[in-house]
Amino acid sequence: MLYSEMNKEQLAAEKQTVEKLYEELKSKGMKLTMARGIPAPEQLDLSINMLLHCLDGDCTSKSGADCRSYGVLDGIPEAKELFMDMLGVSANEVIVGGNSSLQMMYDTIIRALQLGVYGSEKPWCKYDSVKFICPAPGYDRHFAMCEALGIEMITVEYKDDGPDMDEVERIAASDETVKGIWCVPMYSNPTGITYSDEVVRRLANMKPAAKDFRIFWDNAYCVHHLSDDHDTLLNIIEECKKAGNPDMVFEFSSTSKISFPGGGLAVICASENNINFIKKQMAFQTIGFDKLNQLRHAKFFKNYDGIVKHMKAHAAIIKPKFDLVEYMLEKELQPLGIGKWTHPKGGYFISFNAPDGCAKRVVELAKEAGVVLTDAGATYPYKRDPHDSNIRIAPTYPSVADLRRAMELFCVCVRLAALEKLSA
Repeated sequence: MLYSEMNKEQLAAEKQTVEKLYEELKSKGMKLTMARGIPAPEQLDLSINMLLHCLDGDCTSKSGADCRSYGVLDGIPEAKELFMDMLGVSANEVIVGGNSSLQMMYDTIIRALQLGVYGSEKPWCKYDSVKFICPAPGYDRHFAMCEALGIEMITVEYKDDGPDMDEVERIAASDETVKGIWCVPMYSNPTGITYSDEVVRRLANMKPAAKDFRIFWDNAYCVHHLSDDHDTLLNIIEECKKAGNPDMVFEFSSTSKISFPGGGLAVICASENNINFIKKQMAFQTIGFDKLNQLRHAKFFKNYDGIVKHMKAHAAIIKPKFDLVEYMLEKELQPLGIGKWTHPKGGYFISFNAPDGCAKRVVELAKEAGVVLTDAGATYPYKRDPHDSNIRIAPTYPSVADLRRAMELFCVCVRLAALEKLSA
């Protein structure tokens, strides 16, 4: 029976039953963290041979560079080629960095604030304020970065195929201090949606008031499909060229969830003008990144087809976990009419919307019973979810058995929070 159709007596009886279930689960002393999208140990094992005999004493790039030494600021050719095929860019449009794309995003914003970007009239910090458009629910670390750097965030709602482009276009065109927009365009964190062709083209064709406006295109999950029936995404760099805005986008990606989160490769891709401008600035920061790691990745994967094959092995491990989450939600919550959730074809998350006003309580109840979830509100700028509804479910790290127990608890927590709200 739908909770919304229950009378007071039925709600009271159901609440008593669910409270008992909750206490029983709480007494089992679960200890599990599902706050972040972390690869399971079995996924990390897929790349372990990269660390064993991948180089076998051969430390020379095909360019002749000794990867043990200094130099090659923008990355060895073999590493560039992996990302060129993966992201559809040319060699002069990519810089291969360290292990963290998030660090590259942070560095890019810091440089923009202090030194400007290609085409800037002045550094961003010389304006009275700097603003970013932030589609939400979105990636909490993007928002935390802006907040830490004093960048004002303007929230825009997501639609089924990407951000509300009417609002994005209006905001970008109305104020020259609006300098950027955050985008996770494929299997978005946390919704799992992929931007439609129309949304990508509208972004590429924007006419912002700021001549140095940038799209921060965090293409973190571009090869993270759960099956052969997967989404596709237009190439934003090519679309910006077609639109006459070749310099408007910075694209980021990494192998963090392909090889090792703590020892992968990250890249920034952009127009040749942007890349040359960035390289001049980076020259004061580093002589070059870890080329041995770049060479290891190139020798291990060999080419883009090697990455595709590798990601199918990842999918075989994590798809059953996504299927389990959806099964539990459909079985336990759908008949009661409490909650809605996404059905992603890839990425690392399922976005769950509890009844309004219940997300914080669900997270609190789960934590008290031993399961730590992403903080309610974290997927919105300033952690202000206007509906107190969105919860990010990260199913990849736990074992299937642990995930089943965690989802049993999660569903009970949603039921209890909804009943408390309805009974108040």
